[in-house]
Amino acid sequence: MDKPPRKRRKRRRTRAAATGLLVATTAYIALAYGLAPEFWYLRDGARIDMPGAMITTTSDGIWGDPINVGLIGPREDVLRAFAAAGWNPADAITLRTSLDIGLSVILDRPYADAPVSTLLYAGRPQDLAFQKADGTSPDRRHHVRFWNMTRPGMALWLGAASFDKGVGVSHDTGQITHHIAPDIDADRDLVVADLKAAGWIGSTTVVPGAGATTSGRNGGGDPYFTDGMAVVAVLETAP
Repeated sequence: MDKPPRKRRKRRRTRAAATGLLVATTAYIALAYGLAPEFWYLRDGARIDMPGAMITTTSDGIWGDPINVGLIGPREDVLRAFAAAGWNPADAITLRTSLDIGLSVILDRPYADAPVSTLLYAGRPQDLAFQKADGTSPDRRHHVRFWNMTRPGMALWLGAASFDKGVGVSHDTGQITHHIAPDIDADRDLVVADLKAAGWIGSTTVVPGAGATTSGRNGGGDPYFTDGMAVVAVLETAP
């Protein structure tokens, strides 16, 4: 039997390569986003279930970033304060924004309003998120998420601030994610300092947060250390 023509062999190799890539991609997604989170348990062997704890979780129930900053003031003032301080609000996560942030990182181009991943606190995702670029693309950025914890007589926002030092895969699940720098207190202090420099901070107080640790790990498996305190600032409308 004659051998298939060269073009036919080439098409077969191309289809085989495409099929292999599809199978590998499907297996990766199933493992990283399906099986791995189900089999990953925290340091004490169980997922976190601590109502009122000053720490966030991922959607898979794995510890996220600690709550380390708070603001007292209405939503409008929070938005205006961060705008004055040079921080940008994060876009919502959609297919379009996910593609945009991926391209901006790969091509090293700006995306000032790039989305941030979802973390949960008090059982719900963040209400606001802001970021400040450190370089051209959102590969490296300061960012903070806030949850509206308003109670009667007090417009309270609790937040988790940290620094994204680069994109990679989670050490625990293999999911694509940003990795944070270990000194999360530095970004907590940066948030407060920038708002103060913009004229929006009236007073601050330090309250107990998630607790001091030198061996913390967040939802991406990134190590961090902290004094365990949260800085709560009262917003005052700038002149």
